[in-house]
Amino acid sequence: MAAGSNPTPDAFPPHDGAGLSHAVRLTVVLTRPAGQSGALAKALHDAGIATIEFPLIEIAAADDTAPLRAALASLDQYALVVFVSPNAVDYAFASYDAIWPHALPIGVVGPGSVAALAQRGVQAPAYNVISPHASADDSDGARFDSEALFAALEASLGETAFEGKRVLIVRGDGGREWLADRLREAGADVETVAAYRRLVPEPSIGAWSRVHALLSDEAKTPSAWLVTSSEGVRNLAELAHDHLTASERTQLKRAAFVAPHPRIAETARGLGFDSITVSGAGDERIARTLLSLAAPPEVQPVQSNPAQERMSDTNASTTPTPNPAPRASTTLPPNQPFTPYEMQQPKRGKGTGLLWLVIAALFVAAVGGGIALNRRIIKLDQQLSHRQQINDAQTAELRVKTEQAVATVRQADAQIAQLEGKLADAQNAQQALQQQYADLARNRDDWTMAEVGQMLSAASEQLQLTGNTQLALFALQSADTRLAASDGAQVLAVRKAIAQDIDKLKSAPSTDLTGLAIKLDNAIDQVDQLPLSGEAPIAHATPHAAQPKDVDRVAAATGEPKWKAWWHQFVAGVGEQLTSLVQVRRIDNADAMMVAPDQGYFLRENLKLRLLSARLALLARNQTTLKSDLRAADGALARYFDASSKKVQTVRDLVKQVDDASGAVDVPNLDTSLQAVHQYRNRG
Repeated sequence: MAAGSNPTPDAFPPHDGAGLSHAVRLTVVLTRPAGQSGALAKALHDAGIATIEFPLIEIAAADDTAPLRAALASLDQYALVVFVSPNAVDYAFASYDAIWPHALPIGVVGPGSVAALAQRGVQAPAYNVISPHASADDSDGARFDSEALFAALEASLGETAFEGKRVLIVRGDGGREWLADRLREAGADVETVAAYRRLVPEPSIGAWSRVHALLSDEAKTPSAWLVTSSEGVRNLAELAHDHLTASERTQLKRAAFVAPHPRIAETARGLGFDSITVSGAGDERIARTLLSLAAPPEVQPVQSNPAQERMSDTNASTTPTPNPAPRASTTLPPNQPFTPYEMQQPKRGKGTGLLWLVIAALFVAAVGGGIALNRRIIKLDQQLSHRQQINDAQTAELRVKTEQAVATVRQADAQIAQLEGKLADAQNAQQALQQQYADLARNRDDWTMAEVGQMLSAASEQLQLTGNTQLALFALQSADTRLAASDGAQVLAVRKAIAQDIDKLKSAPSTDLTGLAIKLDNAIDQVDQLPLSGEAPIAHATPHAAQPKDVDRVAAATGEPKWKAWWHQFVAGVGEQLTSLVQVRRIDNADAMMVAPDQGYFLRENLKLRLLSARLALLARNQTTLKSDLRAADGALARYFDASSKKVQTVRDLVKQVDDASGAVDVPNLDTSLQAVHQYRNRG
């Protein structure tokens, strides 16, 4: 499908500006994929034409975009990239976030693809965008297809520009192979990747209801169908067979169809559609064709017979006609004055003899000229016969020479075929020798770079598995030492990338994962011995009586009576016993006092699971999960366990230490050095 450019206001015939406020002259069914008919629908709406969105093709991303991303990542290996449609441009650039190479030519089929590239900043003169060009006259029949694109590529790049070059074609799944075959015949190594896929859509109930009303016998306005791809026409035939009645299918076969390309028209005609108009590519040509279908036919004025008109006027003057119809006034020429018959006859006299003399002279001259012409014709005939004989003799001689030349050419062809066979064998032997020489002549830098690449790959894997930055730092320093003997520009670029990774590893914080894991193991081992809030022992919960004092000594010392000293001693003893029976404590979480003894087992096991999960997250360097598990474990310790216990405080302190040190769990990578080595290997 060759998408056209958006129509401009000057591209369509003028109208009164009322839009659809007047009677609708035509209803157009737009079958492009959803979202691709906005400009055309607006232009037709402004011109008084109703539209119906009825997509016959659904565009979706390809099932596997890995080949597309791989091809776009290695654009430096291609001499030309071809986008077959605006959809190919959109989905390809959705997977490509870098700047398009300025030196890489781009081939596109139509102006729609040119506009899609321009929206992404890829346009002339900064880029070489090659596409078929239409002349200034829209009626020139310009075509935007694979044939026209191949001709434009040959005209722009040259007929021999594809020999031994790699060409990438970005298209949808399937599609025509014509362009790829022609490029292969021209000597190119063609690769095709799918950027999107086409699906058969399932129109909505509302869209089907409008189509049913449009194809019914009571429809008041004519309809036209715009089909922009052969696949869409086939999808329409399939959907019509499944959803339309026999009478509706008949109306559809008779409806007017507009196609931008003759190939689409041939497909529609092969499926039984009768009336098909080829508009040419581009929204402007399509809109102009649809407007011509919507325009009323011109009524040719009837030429009247003057005699019959005069007769009618005479009859009208003698016979009155009731309610005469108005008609255009006719201006008749004035009547000529009457001349008697005798005055109209020519006068005879001396002029008659002179007339006969002139006729005789003309007759003699004609006879003389005829005789002279006859003699000249006979002479020319003799000359032609002589020349014909000479030509026959020359033709016979030339035929003999041609046969001899053909025999000589055949012998030469046989000898050339033998020489070509020997040349092919020699070329194969030369290529084998060149390959062996290339394998033996690989320089020291290539071998060194291969060893450095293996060393960096192993160090990167070890760094991600164990987090041992010291080992990775040693590997980078060893690689830099190996490359120090080379002074090439690309080797220096690799050493620069290695230096950046060395600085990154030196600045990275060092984390003792083993020590943190041991702290979590110690905390897990102490969980079973931690007291819950409801299990905390009360130091003075046992009632006891104080040792009785000597009343006599107390009375003598205080100077009080004995009974009063005894009474004070009795009251103090009772108070001490009551105080030992009751103790007031502050509990912030009431749920902790409601935990039964048998539930304490499950509470401790859940705490162990949290700490074990944190240990696994620590070893896996999953900082998010590690933080979450540590906070959950600390919250459980603070809520359900006795905060005054030294064991609980010790476990919480271990958890806090692991949490504080978990900020440096993430380790850097060696992507900069690995990418530099990869670019060095692909430099050719």
